Amino acid sequence: MAQAQEKPGIDWQPWSDGLFQQAKAGHKIVLMDLEAVWCHWCHVMDETTYSDPQVIALIRQKYIAVRVDQDERPDLSNRYENYGWPATVIFKWDGSELARRRGYIPPKTMASMLQAFVDDPTPGPSVDSEVAAAPAAVGALSNDQRAAMRSAFVGSYDPALGGWGHGQKLLDWNDLEYSLTQGAAGDARMDTMARQTLTAGLKLIDPVWGGVDQYSIDDDWDHPHFEKIMPFQAENMRVFALAASLWREPEWLVPAQKIHGYLKDFLTSPDGAFYTSQDADLKPGEYAEKYFALDDAGRRKLGMPRVDKHIYAQQNGLAITGLTALYAASGDAAAVAQARRAADWVIAHRALPGGGFRHDEKDTGGPYLADTLEMGRSFLALYAATAERSWLVRAESAADFINARFRAPLGFATAASSPTAALRSQPDVDENITLARFANLLGHYTGRTADGMMAAHAMGFLASPAVVKQQGDTVSGIMLADDESRADPPHIVIVGPKDDPGARALFAEALREAPPYKRLEWYDPAEGPLPNADVEYPKVSKAVAFMCGNGACSSPMITVAALDRKLTSLSH
Repeated sequence: MAQAQEKPGIDWQPWSDGLFQQAKAGHKIVLMDLEAVWCHWCHVMDETTYSDPQVIALIRQKYIAVRVDQDERPDLSNRYENYGWPATVIFKWDGSELARRRGYIPPKTMASMLQAFVDDPTPGPSVDSEVAAAPAAVGALSNDQRAAMRSAFVGSYDPALGGWGHGQKLLDWNDLEYSLTQGAAGDARMDTMARQTLTAGLKLIDPVWGGVDQYSIDDDWDHPHFEKIMPFQAENMRVFALAASLWREPEWLVPAQKIHGYLKDFLTSPDGAFYTSQDADLKPGEYAEKYFALDDAGRRKLGMPRVDKHIYAQQNGLAITGLTALYAASGDAAAVAQARRAADWVIAHRALPGGGFRHDEKDTGGPYLADTLEMGRSFLALYAATAERSWLVRAESAADFINARFRAPLGFATAASSPTAALRSQPDVDENITLARFANLLGHYTGRTADGMMAAHAMGFLASPAVVKQQGDTVSGIMLADDESRADPPHIVIVGPKDDPGARALFAEALREAPPYKRLEWYDPAEGPLPNADVEYPKVSKAVAFMCGNGACSSPMITVAALDRKLTSLSH
């Protein structure tokens, strides 16, 4: 008896430059499944919708099916991040959009939509026109904007359970950093928000492996989705370390150290660079609540959720910055050693001529802003944490590459090139927040006018009324960037040889206790003047610390206790 042949499935293609020419020649519509390899609902959609005979038949007859890993393509990920994951986008042959759909689509709904565009390939209501943004008049938020944004931020807070917004509970690092720094400056309500949210968010720390889950559903903290992706690991490690420093409460280092442990055990390659993520599911499409309720031995007996072993420059830059923050707050030499090792690996394997970085070993697009930006940010963090000037030089080179390749008429674009005219790369709000903060602080370290101009150009985009309106109540990152653009960071300088125990103790104290927005440097006369030598330091017989600004410095502080008192008044 003849064996029945297996029915053909969907012939998924990767994104390519010739995609739309192929669609035009074949009289086909393009369906893009923009997924995340760690995403539970992406797996569910594969098991149901994309296994449905009617959906398969329609796609094979009338469509070119394209599957894209959003971690692999930051340009497409940023463009459609509000629609996923998974995000389903349908294009006409010329690259213009016909539909954007968010999240899981059941088989019948998908088949109906696919047939509708075969019958009438005109854009549906999900395709909005792009926001036409004009730069802010002065490259900063107006007083009215700031008042309205702060009111929206406070109004979106959940006073019962903590966290901002509703539907999903997560540890948003911009929200937390803004409330932490405002609380440290004396705003009791902001301090309460930060404490309540961080305390509730401890439920998202995996009690066995230590990584932080991306979010919890059902508008509470008790129903986590178990994917562990690098931005949440790195930035939440940084924020917990920041809380420990600002509150002078070492117990907040514990969750940061648990995340660090997870990175070491699960997301570190043999060469010391960092992998991208770990899947939410042990079996694709099957919710893993029972699995993650087990202890380590029980989990390992059943197997291990898939780790995405791509090594992207962007994710490594995030991890390096997070580890450097943990080192600053705790003095854990292992954390900064791991940060250095990852930085050296990325420099050796992902560097581009001129100071930039590619995304992966081989990119299908790019270069992308986030790779060079996050590596530049990590270099500046390493300089502040180690006082090794080579890191500052690398941060400068990264900034120069960004300015040359990604500067757009308004803000900085995600990619240096675009797949089609219809999909031209746009400035991304989160990337421009990071860039404004990075370039502003870098300019204070270097004294270079170009760095300050980059920060102002990014702020001109962020403060645009159209951009602010589009953000709604998710405005904490813009307010952080605006706060820093308005004030010079406190300049803390340790003067003394780098092999002097007293100088090392003063530097460690400044690292641990100074506020996050700071310019911290170590002047060893044997190394010559500081890069932006705006003050002449006296010769000293023993190590001292100075607080400098406006061309003048404080009285010298010889003891750690004296420096601690000064830093306490500065932070609060």
